[in-house]
Amino acid sequence: MLLTPDNKLKKLIVIGDRVLIRPSQHNEKTASGLYLPLGVQEKEKVQQGYVIRTGPGYAIPVPMEDEVWKGEDEQVKYVPLQAKEGDLAIFLLSGATEVMYEGERYYIVPQSAILMLEREEEF
Repeated sequence: MLLTPDNKLKKLIVIGDRVLIRPSQHNEKTASGLYLPLGVQEKEKVQQGYVIRTGPGYAIPVPMEDEVWKGEDEQVKYVPLQAKEGDLAIFLLSGATEVMYEGERYYIVPQSAILMLEREEEF
């Protein structure tokens, strides 16, 4: 498969209840008109960004049964995440892990660290 800038993230697999988020551009100017350097902005406890990829969700434990006749092809089942690709996520920076991929900065965030989602839905 030929990787292009449009599909380079498609080969990433996000595990479990985690979400891959691309941070949005910071507003350099405060409400009072002060300009903050990027280092100060990144120290904020709450960040926002767009959901790029999501994991499958919370794994549901498979009951342990001691029945030899049953096949071993039981598939793992998941409770899906609320976050979807394209959502704007407001999340706690303390729960996030910053990663660099292909020269860009991303956050891997567990769903429990996401405070709010904004979704553009067509009704």
